[in-house]
Amino acid sequence: MRPDVWSAELEEALVRIGHRFGRADLRRQMRAYVHGLLGPVGRKNSWQLAEYAGHRTPAGLQNLLNRARWSADEVRDDLQEYIAEKLGDPDGVLVLDDTGFLKKGTVSAGVQRQYSGTAGRTENCQIGVFAAYATRQGRALVDRELYLPKSWTSHRDRCEAAKIPDDRDFATKGDLAKAMIQRALASPLPIARVTADSACGQEWRLRRMLEEAGVGYVLAVPKSQPVPAPGRIDLLITQAPDEAWERHSCGAGAKGPRVYDWAAAKLPAIPDFDGDHPTHERWVLARRSLARPKEIAYYLAYAPVETEVPELARIAGSRWAIEECFQAAKNECGLDQYEVRRYPGWYRHITLAMLAHAVLSATSATATAARGAAETVPVNLRPSPWQKSGGSWQFTVPHRHTGGKADHALSWSWWRRRHQATAQRCHYRRRRGGGYELPTPDATAAE
Repeated sequence: MRPDVWSAELEEALVRIGHRFGRADLRRQMRAYVHGLLGPVGRKNSWQLAEYAGHRTPAGLQNLLNRARWSADEVRDDLQEYIAEKLGDPDGVLVLDDTGFLKKGTVSAGVQRQYSGTAGRTENCQIGVFAAYATRQGRALVDRELYLPKSWTSHRDRCEAAKIPDDRDFATKGDLAKAMIQRALASPLPIARVTADSACGQEWRLRRMLEEAGVGYVLAVPKSQPVPAPGRIDLLITQAPDEAWERHSCGAGAKGPRVYDWAAAKLPAIPDFDGDHPTHERWVLARRSLARPKEIAYYLAYAPVETEVPELARIAGSRWAIEECFQAAKNECGLDQYEVRRYPGWYRHITLAMLAHAVLSATSATATAARGAAETVPVNLRPSPWQKSGGSWQFTVPHRHTGGKADHALSWSWWRRRHQATAQRCHYRRRRGGGYELPTPDATAAE
């Protein structure tokens, strides 16, 4: 991938959202932040991003996330328009899922001990619900919502301290997903299908909304999902004869096609909402692992008449696209490396990280189209350090924006140590009443 192509794509995206930042200094801070998210920074928090950008302190980037006046939702709308232009396809699939962000303490907005699929266990974390857009050209994150448990929404003083708006009430993950679907359908993104996990699939209001909008879906549901007789989807699938199971691929994976056994059956036909003959059909669908036949996943589907089982399997398999987005956005764009605590700061960092990831996806799609071959989007989407010049290969090291001055690094080392010492003193002062003693200056120096 040529660096000039990558730089041009990034500049186009930054210009597109620049008008959302009312002052020139905010635009400069936004540009520095996104460049840092895409740069070779160890941990992409405001301290290290500011050092990478050549700033003397992180105050400017912290102001961008916490106090400056700009709307993350407006930037999200621009991001959706950008992705529609770069990756849009009439057969596009909207994918919804949640991911966890491990955190310490109790003051970060929405944090509590709760189950995190990312960690695979109950942890102290925040949960974000995301929407991704997947097409043959590529995939990118297009929307996000922070899940607020009842332990937060029922305590308004706690919400006020975290700058959570007064009108933000408790909403289930399914409710958040429904709101994001409505926004996506109203956006320029061309969406033909929706797929999601069982947290969304079991929400009948969400399924009803998609059916009324004429949008197909393949939604995972729990094994206890009610269906017409015998009453539960797992009991219905248990009655399927052996010949009902067909072997299909649900898409390409890292090690080749992802092949499973699938069983599908049409549910009784329903008329369209205008009373005419049905144009869509409802399905029950089950996926069985080849290596572990007892592992069965269940789905409800709604698709146009004449849709075949392989197509339903492909849509169900497109759920993996959002996992690839999470992996790339966390590894390459610092999606989970923020250190903000307040509600607005979370949305601002996440939105800018989504923009950075979208630039990488768009650049990869452009490069793939130029080569005229479809391929899986790689995890590492940055320009390769291997470049060909004059018939020979050269290894180029990314430039670090430190101004080339040793005193810049020394200044940051001094600043960081001073603020870490201040944080330590404040920590012990708060805990002094609980049996902790404030260290003396000599003891601190000895450590």
